[in-house]
Order: sequence, then structure tokens, then C-alpha cells
Amino acid sequence: MLEKTLFLIFLYLPFQVALNPTEGFDLASIRVAILIVFLLWLIKGLKEKNIPIPFNRITISIISFLFIAGLSIFWASNANWGIRKMLFLLSIFPLYFIVSSINKKSTITLIKFFIWGGFLASIVGFFQFLLQFIVGINSATSLWGKIITPFLGNSFSNAVLENSSWLVSAGGVTLFRSISFFPDPHMMSFYLNMTAILSLSIYLQNKTKAYFFIFLFISLVSLLSFSRGGYLGLTSGLFFMLILSSKNLFYKIKEDFQKYLSVTMIVISTLFLMFIFSNPISERLSSSFDLEEGSNSERIEIWKNSLQVVSSNIFMGTGLGNYSLHIKPSADYREPIYSHNAYLDIAAEIGMFGLIFWILVLFFSIKDSLKYFREKHNLVYIGLASAAISFSVHSFFETAIYSVHILPSIIMIIAVISSSKNKYENN
Repeated sequence: MLEKTLFLIFLYLPFQVALNPTEGFDLASIRVAILIVFLLWLIKGLKEKNIPIPFNRITISIISFLFIAGLSIFWASNANWGIRKMLFLLSIFPLYFIVSSINKKSTITLIKFFIWGGFLASIVGFFQFLLQFIVGINSATSLWGKIITPFLGNSFSNAVLENSSWLVSAGGVTLFRSISFFPDPHMMSFYLNMTAILSLSIYLQNKTKAYFFIFLFISLVSLLSFSRGGYLGLTSGLFFMLILSSKNLFYKIKEDFQKYLSVTMIVISTLFLMFIFSNPISERLSSSFDLEEGSNSERIEIWKNSLQVVSSNIFMGTGLGNYSLHIKPSADYREPIYSHNAYLDIAAEIGMFGLIFWILVLFFSIKDSLKYFREKHNLVYIGLASAAISFSVHSFFETAIYSVHILPSIIMIIAVISSSKNKYENN
């Protein structure tokens, strides 16, 4: 029962509605669901006198990261903002312990539910993108603003609409980017890229054609987000998968793996051709390397300001949730002031030690996943590592660790990898 509920949580992840217990306060329903499942997990563990916690370097790094984040609140100029962010982290990270405790068979099922959630979300995003060509871009954005409010919450949706990044100018045409039920195209791209890469790894491992179709469709909708960080994240993850799947690189693989390599090369080549021929997507990607382009120059300026904050508070940080106040003392809690770089945001708020532990979480996860692939020759482990790479690369351009959609996703991936040692040994 507990595992089935966990499966449903990840299917529900991109469609979660927001609760509004009081005016001006939005609470993602997924946070409540996670805490309820965690409580049931604890009760079950206490009854059985066995609470399985993977004691390894990933777990130690996660606990250290959370400890430093919580500690930073004591020197934050606005402790309430720090507490709010800490409560958010503490409501999501229990997923790590729940996911790491399920058995190997259930782990694969969980990944498949995660993929199907991404597929369903991409269907919504695809038709939402087409809507602008049916009713017009103004009517489409206005209608979607009303549709998406219950999923984001009253206060958050107002903040999103006031600072919307839903429109993009690509190839001289203004388009309503694909966002599905996410607050912005960047968060949708984070999520879809991870599900797409995992779907490809399931296909390569099990030769189930449906997952190849799902991979292609999710990737297409991710491209329609026109998120340049997302493009780089997706291509980095797929390129990483291709390189690590090569028979002559890193380690020796079974002879029949050449079939898998050929399929992967076809996919990579198709995406490459899509990018080199002139179209809104290729033009959007090429603009990523134009330092004089408006949003790029603004982002570089933001990075410079963030580096100044980091250098001034290199060890202790400004305190969790307090970066925006150092940039703008009169800022509101929901005002979108952040570094557009997860690593700079973490360093600015909780200091370099906190950043080091977060990087170690990602590094150990990727390294261990490749180790288990060498031992088991299971391509899903390459998918997990590649999804983590996609997340890590995209994080250079956006901050997603405080997203109710993205943080559970990356935690699930990390937890599956972290617990694989015991599952491998018991197999």
C-alpha cells in the first residue's frame, strides 16, 4: 500500500494542486502527501523494528547540506524567510528515505510512473502550445493564466503572472512557450528532460517500443519550452549517455550493445540536425552563445552581482532565503530575485561549505550510478546518471531546488542510486 501511494505521488507530481489554508499562503499538496507517506513509513519501520536508512556518502552529504542550510538561518537578516525555505526542504527530502527503502522491482515501477507523469504533462504542454494558433496568443495566455491558478495557488500564480516568462521571440515570431501546469517553461524543461532521458534508458534496457515513443514526444515538448538552459541540459544528458554507452570507452560491454548504441546515435543525430537547420528552436539555441543578446547580458550582470554577494559572505552566506534582501532590501518574499544559477544561489545563501556538500551529492550519485552499471550492465543506471547530468548542467542557468516539481524528481533519482548498493548485493 505504501509503495502504491508512492507511485501515485510521482504520477501526480506535475499535476499537483495548491492548498490555500490562509489568505496569501500557498501550500503545494504534494508536500502534505509526502509528509503523510513519510509518517506511515516511520510507523511501519517502528512496528517492524527496522527503519532502513542507507548509510553512505550520499546520505552523509545530504544531511550535511541540510544541517548547514538550517544553521545559516541563525545569521539571516530575515529568519522567517529562512524558516519558510527550510520547512520546504524538510517537507520534500523525506522522499529520499522512503524511495531508498523500496525493493528493486518497485524501484523500476516507480521510475516508470515518473516517466508516465512526464508523458502526460507533455501532452498537456503540447496542446497548450497549439492553443495559441487556434484562439490567438493573447487569448491563449489569458485562458491559461486562469487554468493554471489552482495548480500554483492564488499568491504564487499572481507572482508568476506579474513576472511571466511565458512568451519568447524566436525567428522574429512571438510564441507562447510550452509550460503545461508548471509556473514557467524552465521548470517544465527541467522535469521533462529528466523523464525523457530515463524513458530512453528504459527502452534501451527492455526494448519496449512505447518508451522510445515517449522519449521522442517528451523531448519534442521540452524543445517547445524554448528554454536555452533546458536545451543544454537535454543535449548534455543525451551526449553523456551516448559517450558512456560506447563499447570502446570507459569499460567493456556485451557485444549486442552495439544495437543500443546505434539507436542512441540516431536520436542524437536527429536532434543535432534539428539544431543546425534554421528554425525557431535552432535560433533560440544559437542565441545562447550571443553575449550581447539582451537576456544573456542581463544574466551575466546578475551573475556578477551574485559573485559579489558570495565573495562577501563566502563561508557563512547571507542566510537561507535571504539572498534577495541583499540585492534589494525592500524585496517581497515572492519577488523573483535570484542568481539564475543554482550553485551561486546556494553559495550566496548558505556559504561555500553548503555548496560543496550539494555538489558532492550530485557527484557521488553520478559516480555510483556508473559503478552499478559496470557491475550489472543495466542501462537504467546510465539513464539515472544522465538525468542527473542534465539537471546539473541546467542548474548553471536556473535555480530549481526550491521547486515542488523538480526537487522531488532529483531526490527520487538520487535515492534510487543511493540504495542500489544494497539492492545489488541482495540480488
